[in-house]
Amino acid sequence: MPEANDARRPAGYLWLRQRHALNCLPHHVESFVTTGTRRTHSTPLKLEETYPRTYWPGEDDFAHLEFALKNEGLHLQLLRALLPRLSADQLGDYIQSKPTSIYARRIWYLYEEFSGQQLKLPDVTQGNYVDLLDPRDYYTGPVIRSPRQRVNVNLPGNLVFSPMLRRTKVLKAAESKQLERSCRKAIEAIPPELYARALQFLYTKETKSSYALERETPDHKRSQKFADALREASQRDYLLKETLVTLQQMIVDPRFANNGWRDTIKEQNYVGRSVGMTEEEVHFIAPRPQDLADLMPDYLDASRRILNSDVHPVIAAALIAYPFVFLHPFSDGNGRLHRFLIHYVLSFRRFAPDGVVFPISATMLHRPQDYDASLESFSKPLLPLVEYKLDGSGRMTVLNDTRDFYRYVDCTFIAETLFSFVKETIEKELPAEILFLQQYDNARRLMRDVVDLPNRHADLFVRLCLQNSGALSKAKRQLPEYAKLSNKEITGLEGAVTEAFALKPK
Repeated sequence: MPEANDARRPAGYLWLRQRHALNCLPHHVESFVTTGTRRTHSTPLKLEETYPRTYWPGEDDFAHLEFALKNEGLHLQLLRALLPRLSADQLGDYIQSKPTSIYARRIWYLYEEFSGQQLKLPDVTQGNYVDLLDPRDYYTGPVIRSPRQRVNVNLPGNLVFSPMLRRTKVLKAAESKQLERSCRKAIEAIPPELYARALQFLYTKETKSSYALERETPDHKRSQKFADALREASQRDYLLKETLVTLQQMIVDPRFANNGWRDTIKEQNYVGRSVGMTEEEVHFIAPRPQDLADLMPDYLDASRRILNSDVHPVIAAALIAYPFVFLHPFSDGNGRLHRFLIHYVLSFRRFAPDGVVFPISATMLHRPQDYDASLESFSKPLLPLVEYKLDGSGRMTVLNDTRDFYRYVDCTFIAETLFSFVKETIEKELPAEILFLQQYDNARRLMRDVVDLPNRHADLFVRLCLQNSGALSKAKRQLPEYAKLSNKEITGLEGAVTEAFALKPK
């Protein structure tokens, strides 16, 4: 039991992390033991549990491991670091002392897998198989049985790479909304005469928004290639190194295209901004280039397993697309490819009708703080754990071993946020884009009643008016396209645009 003067002591994973000085990401739940009653404090990213003194596990590693597995779920990165350090003899004694314990069998299985050593214990031959992940608490994947410990290995990915996802009330509610049905209804509501144009418009919108999120304006050729890739997403396998490399080469400036992962050019990636002549504010640090040859095949294998599982399409998209951007395997284009993978997964899983893309990047562009928060749910706790140095040219060298940080990303908050983006895209962005096309057609019809302008001149007129609250500015009136128009005609054209788009005149 804790000392009398110890008002509050960590327990479970936090105790183990501190006792063994483990450099690992914090778990989603932290436990403490103190005087008083049981208390819970929760935020969207963290759960803090406080237990009365009777729950104190003592000073024993195995007691805290059992407490953690029972009360805090599975922290694979910590267990991967900790278990090989433990005494095999002591671990064997602990397991033999609890022959029917589901927690002991889980620890036994993970120890042998992570350490590569087999304990001097006979195989379990009786009793039910126990799940590695409790399906009441976690989203799980197809089961692979380990007959030695009689454990169902049911991770979404695999033991060397598996994003994790907890079953929260938010996700349960999001799944129940049947967004795929709403998506199909929104598409079916498009008037037949607008359908082909609407689809083209959506692909263009998604392309522009995805680039805009990175403050880039691509040339027409690269925009077209990205839009074409979106259109054909479900027809190719993008969980292969070759197809991802080819896609990266298509969508970035040729000078920054890669012929493989960035380990081939030994480039350390990070995201940051300059805050002075010699200062760099670092926001995110990607894996070391030498670690990608190990991590990327594991990522692709885990992602294929997730893609073909029965988890909700939006959940699958979160589990596949976000770990990709955290791995940052290329010199450039990682953000666009991460958003492309969202579309790829949704297309593969037939979330929307064939041939349809909905502009989720436009929603992300309208909600940049929420999008950044989804990325920072991983990048912020990661940053203090990475030791690095920057040279005078801003080139980074990572000094410690970081590869295991990227293996088991907690995607719970990410999936909740992605569901909200998808929902808003279906309920607001899609109808708004269709309405825009209808208003645009109406504006062009009303404009023809005033002056039958050439198509290019008319399209430009509408755009310029929309940029200026329905009026053509004095400077734009001097453009050669409108030099032959009278003031009365320009006023009439402005009125047509104002009426069609229901604008408030200046």
